[in-house]
Amino acid sequence: MTGRPDTLTTDVLVIGGGPAATWAAISATEAGARVILVDKGYCGTSGATAAGGNNLWLIPPGPRREESVRDREKAAGRITDADWMFRVLATAWDRVDQLAAWGYPFPAGSDGRPMRSSLQGPEYMRRMRRKVHRSGVRILDHHPALELTVDDDGVVDGATGIARQEGGRPWRVTAGAVVLATGGTAFLSGTFGTNVDTGDGLLMAAEHGAALSGMEFSTAYALAPEWGTHTKGRMLQWGSFFDEHGQPLPTQLGLGGRQDAQAQLAHGRRVFARIDRAPAHIHQTMRDAQPNYFLPLDKAGIDPFTTAYPVRMVHEGSVRGTGGLRLTGPDCATTVPGLYAAGDAATRELITGSRSGGGSHNGSWAIASGTFAGRGAAEFSRRRTTRAARAGAESPLNVRTRNGAPTVDEVVRAAQQHVLPPLRSYLKTAERLAESAAALETVWRDIADGLAPVAPRDTYKVRQAVALVAAARWVTAASLARAETRGLHRREDIPDTDARFDHRILVGGLDEVWTAPDPVAPRLVSEAVA
Repeated sequence: MTGRPDTLTTDVLVIGGGPAATWAAISATEAGARVILVDKGYCGTSGATAAGGNNLWLIPPGPRREESVRDREKAAGRITDADWMFRVLATAWDRVDQLAAWGYPFPAGSDGRPMRSSLQGPEYMRRMRRKVHRSGVRILDHHPALELTVDDDGVVDGATGIARQEGGRPWRVTAGAVVLATGGTAFLSGTFGTNVDTGDGLLMAAEHGAALSGMEFSTAYALAPEWGTHTKGRMLQWGSFFDEHGQPLPTQLGLGGRQDAQAQLAHGRRVFARIDRAPAHIHQTMRDAQPNYFLPLDKAGIDPFTTAYPVRMVHEGSVRGTGGLRLTGPDCATTVPGLYAAGDAATRELITGSRSGGGSHNGSWAIASGTFAGRGAAEFSRRRTTRAARAGAESPLNVRTRNGAPTVDEVVRAAQQHVLPPLRSYLKTAERLAESAAALETVWRDIADGLAPVAPRDTYKVRQAVALVAAARWVTAASLARAETRGLHRREDIPDTDARFDHRILVGGLDEVWTAPDPVAPRLVSEAVA
């Protein structure tokens, strides 16, 4: 790719277009910063939130908050942080108040009060985009970022990328600080709304030495109709599950039953679901809350409340899972100076531990971490003395391609082979993990000098493929390092939890992947000294 890029200068650059990115952009402007937001897609419509509903971990001030924190840390494998949990709860509560003030149409409950613990993704993100625009943020849609730039001291000072709808024209944004809110990665599994979530931000940060955390808990799966991609599995808290002969599975009641169904599916057995435990008076409420879940069933002529339908496991990765960039402070700073992370791009272990945050915790995390990161980036930018754009080379992008190299599709498939199958990620063993680690190492060496050439407007696909291989290697390495079973990390060969692993595990590196215990110990409210 040649040609001098368009160069823009701002105080804070936000990369991403989902809830965390928009909250970060708004928060940075509230702190007095000039902000540019670049999105791979169209801000407000791309990503998992815009594709469906979004519950929130929303608890009013008072004793119920501490009770919720205690309950969560017990269930989350004792690797959470109480300070973060309380800060997220408080910030999400305040921000949802603001969302109401901006005109979000919360439905009224039977008592007439607005029900604020659930958001309709399309409406939520439409209003967030409008608020971002009205806050004075410059939005650049279809402008995927490809690389971060740093100054002579190694401090992040912007990013480069391409304008897809302008033939792949290169761009450069110089900024006082950068917020990565690029989402996690579902490895292009087809999960509803996640095809923009390919780990790009994780790769960009790791290229400058960033550490990640919780990647062994980035192997979330959900159930969807066999022919569908919608994974809003909360409907299945009222489900009964059956084998292919119509015999009931010995499932637990509630959401726990999904785990029993997934265990069957992971070993190649068919499973059917029927939502027959849902009281009749809430059937319409369920349809109103998650219309996209019922749409493919209705099209197939299936009433899921009375008829069993086949389900399959769909990989949701770190979008529903936990892992991401390690955070070093309450402002969502990463281990790279000048770089902040929010939403799925940041580790959620601090509030969800070894478990999935589902929709609720993840939804509140996006709001709160976006707020923290936007404010933190604005303050960091304000302290920097140099804001002038640095002179760039003719080509600002170092995306390597070469004739005869593996194609994008070949590399993506190679990474997927060691992540998407349930016996690679849902149920793990040291033998299978070691096999994957060796295979992925070979893929990494094969692409070290580049991938097969692509059209300029598709340059971002090369970076996506590289990011998927890198993420698969981090997930595999962290999974080998955690020699136990805990939460989303299930080791068939080591089925018990080991108290020696009551800590978070860091991972990083590109040519040489490394792991290490997090030196910062979990802080549990149940162990806090009054």
